[in-house]
Amino acid sequence: MWSPRSFRAALAVAVLFILGAGAIMSAKTATINEPSAVSGLPHSYQSWIASEIQAKLPTSSSVPAIVVFYRSDKVRLSTDEQAKIGRAITPLASSASAATPASPAVPLSGVELSKDGRVALITIAISTKPDDNAISNRVAAMRAFLKQSPIDGVSAAITGAPGFVTDLGHVFDGADTNLLLATVIVVAMLLIATYRSPVLWLVPLIVVGLADQIAASLVAHLAPHLGIRLDGASTGIAQVIVFGAGTDYALLLIARYRDQLRHEADRFVAMRTALRKTTESIVASSSTVAIALALLLTASLMGTRALGFAAGVGIIVAALFGLFILPAAIVLFGRGLFWPLIPKLGDETHRDGRIFGRIGAFVAKRPRAIALASVALLLLLASLGIGIKSGLSSTEQFTAKPESVVGQTVLASAFPAGSSDPIAVLTPTNQVDHVSEILRGINGVTAIVPGPQNATWTELDVTTTTEPSSSASFALIKQIRTKLARLPQVAVGGDSAISLDASTASSHDTRLIAPLILLVVLVVLVLLLRSVVAPLLLLLTVVGTYFAAMGVAWFIFQHVMHFPALNIGTNFFAFLFLVALGVDYNIFLAARANEERATLGNDEGMLMALRSTGGVITSAGILLASVFLVLGVLPLIALTQIGVIVCAGVLLDTLLVRTVLVPALALSLKDHFWWPNRQPKVKA
Repeated sequence: MWSPRSFRAALAVAVLFILGAGAIMSAKTATINEPSAVSGLPHSYQSWIASEIQAKLPTSSSVPAIVVFYRSDKVRLSTDEQAKIGRAITPLASSASAATPASPAVPLSGVELSKDGRVALITIAISTKPDDNAISNRVAAMRAFLKQSPIDGVSAAITGAPGFVTDLGHVFDGADTNLLLATVIVVAMLLIATYRSPVLWLVPLIVVGLADQIAASLVAHLAPHLGIRLDGASTGIAQVIVFGAGTDYALLLIARYRDQLRHEADRFVAMRTALRKTTESIVASSSTVAIALALLLTASLMGTRALGFAAGVGIIVAALFGLFILPAAIVLFGRGLFWPLIPKLGDETHRDGRIFGRIGAFVAKRPRAIALASVALLLLLASLGIGIKSGLSSTEQFTAKPESVVGQTVLASAFPAGSSDPIAVLTPTNQVDHVSEILRGINGVTAIVPGPQNATWTELDVTTTTEPSSSASFALIKQIRTKLARLPQVAVGGDSAISLDASTASSHDTRLIAPLILLVVLVVLVLLLRSVVAPLLLLLTVVGTYFAAMGVAWFIFQHVMHFPALNIGTNFFAFLFLVALGVDYNIFLAARANEERATLGNDEGMLMALRSTGGVITSAGILLASVFLVLGVLPLIALTQIGVIVCAGVLLDTLLVRTVLVPALALSLKDHFWWPNRQPKVKA
């Protein structure tokens, strides 16, 4: 016969599964296959203004796809091969048109041959309408035609903006499933290793997994009503955050519950006590992360706002499940859930407590020297990041080489590097000659071709020697804008200009939001610890961890992964996650130390906190670091870089800062560490 308390626990678990099943059954896709980068920019940026003018011109709904033909042996294309390429123009355009008959594709030129005759290209205007996947559908149809009707000895690749958009979209094909599967496997393995139980790990994994699905469903339904356009990157990172943070909360609660079972016969009383003693830490931790993510809603870029919304909702749902659903699910199964390591009344402290007790004793012998050594190590690691470069070109975005990258590389070897992505200069039609004269005088401009026009506006397509979206192309665009600045109606756009403006907007967001995130973390720590010195020191250790992690990651990127630079915005997102998530472990440790000092005093309270929380926080840190590495399963350098930086930072924070540096600072400063929080009278 079940007790009333068991019945209530079972009812809560039943509600969980009903909510989870409902969320999964009603789930809608939360991604957009082909998001418009320019539409996510502030309306004051030139690339956005240029796109608005382009929309008023004839063929404004078309984009040029570049089909590159070449011989892999780098031999000149024969006359017969050139003729076959020419005969492929019409069926290629027809294949693209067949993908959406209402919007036919139009060849913009015949066969263009490079000076050495090794490479040929044709340009086909493909419509971006009438459906959301217009570009990808047409590119896929042309690629299918080229595979079905190959030219003997000649390779072909579709590149240009349509090719890159299509390949970028393919990065997220099945991404939700792949990322979820990889995340679940990693979390399951680490939970099994932590609990050494064949059953216990299933409970937090199922609870967190259902929280993730419910959060994803909420985000997908709410985002359109709030004017937020989601993409694969934002939802993928949000999923990783939900699993990482949600599992951390579960580890903290279960560890405290297991400790209480050694002192309390009634499991319901044990859970009530554990929940009471962990709620403040979980609320402080989740509030810090949620508020930091909410600040992203003020960002200039739509992608950043989407990440803040998706991850913020996920964190709130994960915390609610950790505080309300998980406790019910755990107590429902009784002590046997921990089998074979069932905690019994009167058991001694767990082995992990002895390990971290020894670490605490070591730190207590010479706390000042150890604190200085830890700071010196962080500075040394941070120095590895001297000379960090930022900004990846279009061909450097992927960990593998998709067709668009191959085509762009071949194109750049035979034609001006900017041939696949001309800079679009929008000018009043009556100023075309004057603007063209200015452009011809700029070094790096190789050709100026009039594009779509009407009585008011004309588009000039400017071919350059610079690779699209590279630092060199950014410098050239800035130079063009400077030269044309005295003509206020002229706007410089195109894909590379959009990338430049996105980089500028990202830098603006970093300068604005990063200080606010630090302020939020500081306020939460002050409210939690009712102290000033401790929060400031904890915040400094987190910032130091960020710079050390950047140094370690840059060394790995340069010498192991051979990445040429960081992607735009990577450092900002890494800062956000390391400060907001990394401070969690300091919150867990400091909150426990503040609790213990009421009975043990400052020094013994910190050492007891280290012994008590060392094992669970280390497990949580390793789990969170591993979960972020899962982002590397997607072949996009930006996500891989974020995963590596956060992984390095969380491990440093878990194994060095929280385990050694923070206790050393507390033991060195003694009562001053908690100022102005008064030293409590130690209870007898």
